[in-house]
Amino acid sequence: MTSVKSYQDLEVWRESIDVVKRTYALARTLPEIERFALVTQMQRAAVSVPANIAEGWARDSTKEYLRHLSIARGSLAELETFFVLCIELGYSQADRLVELQADSETLGRRLNALQASLRKHT
Repeated sequence: MTSVKSYQDLEVWRESIDVVKRTYALARTLPEIERFALVTQMQRAAVSVPANIAEGWARDSTKEYLRHLSIARGSLAELETFFVLCIELGYSQADRLVELQADSETLGRRLNALQASLRKHT
């Protein structure tokens, strides 16, 4: 971790920013009726992922970093649930979400790997 000068140097953080941007693009396609429901929840969950990675990185202890990575992972699982709901509610075709869902799953594995690496060094 010493070679990382900023959370912005973390690949997992950069990937999470990409997921946020793509989630916002998806949210713009949802029906107006979902503007203050599903859209808001989806955007908050998406933004929570990189925000918690950054906040955890900036904390003074590995324990706090791990806690924030856990929160980020929980927010990512919440976001993945919203993707499923978009399909189930007929708001989006499954094929339009396949790549975003796959990237989200990859991001989850990377978060898990980062947590495992940090746990090894504690």
